[in-house]
This record gives sequence, C-alpha cells and structure tokens, in this order.
Amino acid sequence: MSKQDYMNTSVQEPPLDYSFKSISVIQDLISEEPRTGLRPLKHSKSGKSLTQSLWLNNNVLSDLRDFNPVVSQLLEHPENLAWIDLSFNDLTSIDPVLTTFFNLSVLYLHGNSIQRLGEVNKLAVLPRLRSLTLHGNPIEEERGYRMNPLSPQTILQSLHSEEIAAIQGSRGEGDCACESSHRQYVLCSLPRITTFDFSGVTKTDRTTAEVWKRMNIKPRKTHIKENAL
Repeated sequence: MSKQDYMNTSVQEPPLDYSFKSISVIQDLISEEPRTGLRPLKHSKSGKSLTQSLWLNNNVLSDLRDFNPVVSQLLEHPENLAWIDLSFNDLTSIDPVLTTFFNLSVLYLHGNSIQRLGEVNKLAVLPRLRSLTLHGNPIEEERGYRMNPLSPQTILQSLHSEEIAAIQGSRGEGDCACESSHRQYVLCSLPRITTFDFSGVTKTDRTTAEVWKRMNIKPRKTHIKENAL
C-alpha cells in the first residue's frame, strides 16, 4: 500500500478507542484492549492499527510519559496521527510530545487540569492543527484570564476602516460581543485553527483577537548594538 493510499484509507478508519478504561499510565495501552465500534479496525500485516485517530478520553492520565514508543507499537504510521482526544484526564500541562505529530489537526484537551494559558504557545509549531478544545481546565481561574474584555466601542475605535466594514457586514456594530480573553489569546497564538472549544472561528473573531493582542501583548523589544566608531 502506497503512502497516499494509506492516507486515503486511514482517514475513513474508526479511531483506536481507549476511552473510559481507567488508564493511569500510557504503558497500560499495550496490555489494554481497545473498544470496538460498529466498524472493525483494520490492521497492517504486522498487526498494527491503520488509523489516524487515537481516543484516550475519560481516563486518569496525569502525564504522557512513553507516549511516542507506545503509540509506535500500536499504529503502523504514528507520524500520521490527525486526531488525539485526551479530554477528561488529569493532565496539568500540554506535553511537548504532542508537538511532534505534525499532521495533527484535531486535539481535545478539555476537562483536564492545565494550569497555565501560556501552555498553548507550544502548539504553534503544528502546521495542520485546526480544532482545539481547552474548556473545563483551571486556566479559567488564572489571573488575567478574562482581562480587558473588549466592548463594541473599544473594538471599533481600534480598527482600521476595512476592519470595521468587515465586522459590521457580519454582525453589525451593536453585536460585537465581549469574549473571554483566553479565546483571544488562543486565536492570537494559533492563527490557523478554525474551531476552538467546538465553536467556529470567524473573520470577525480574528479581527477582535488582533485588537485584543494590540491592547494586551507588548511586542518584544529588539536591542540593537551600536558599532563603536
């Protein structure tokens, strides 16, 4: 089977589903039997699964130690993972191992114990990430999580004329609702995503996030050394 044929086939495959298994360490996946769905999983000649989706939701994982070697034992082409569901676990951070899957397009992390909103920055290296969830994490209580909510007047005062036209064309001036700062932060950090917390990202969302960025994130200062004469 060619690589392109594999990609075409695995996109249609059901997920490798280990949800609701009370799994506490990644190594347990080796001995645990995945859930069976209406359609059986296809396997390669080596016995590994031919799928691009891995569901580990509703377990008790606190870290992703040994994630790469274990996934390599389960999947024929782990590098092509496109969907990872880690929702409703006990993860306190976004493990860097997730940033090694460059074909990842869907990542569910809601209902965990992620403490810092800045963890999102790690995901900026994923070129195909389009859908992300983070709701139900302690970051909702982080200081500054909802800092500087944007009123309709603030948004319009901060925009260029073409940006105002774009917003008024889609919502109207009076409908530019304030949104939580964590959404603005995520959209600024991950400009390629199209869905966040199961809500579609619109052109207006992008514009509002850009205004929020101007107001809340100071650009890094570049120090230029002067050559001695």
